[in-house]
Amino acid sequence: QLGALCAGDKGKAILPQLEVYADAIGLAFQVQDDILDIISDTETLGKPQGSDLELDKSTYPALLGLEGAKHKAEQLYQTAIEALNDIPYNTDAMQAFAQYVIERKN
Repeated sequence: QLGALCAGDKGKAILPQLEVYADAIGLAFQVQDDILDIISDTETLGKPQGSDLELDKSTYPALLGLEGAKHKAEQLYQTAIEALNDIPYNTDAMQAFAQYVIERKN
């Protein structure tokens, strides 16, 4: 938000789209993190695989199932990209970051 607000009226005009993007990509990051805790190995993760389950944490795969969580991550990614499509400026870096979030392996 700070960057948009510092850009003056043009930044303020796209603040709603940036907020949708930020909310969606932040949640997609968490969903992907929960997925990786199940499907990735300890070495790749940098933490013990299944540690969320061991700690009885509430996770998206526990709530939605693994496939449901993957679908949720994809939906959130699409929401983020759609928000960027409504911004009349170059959003390539933000699109690349969104892609990284749902494709990351650790």
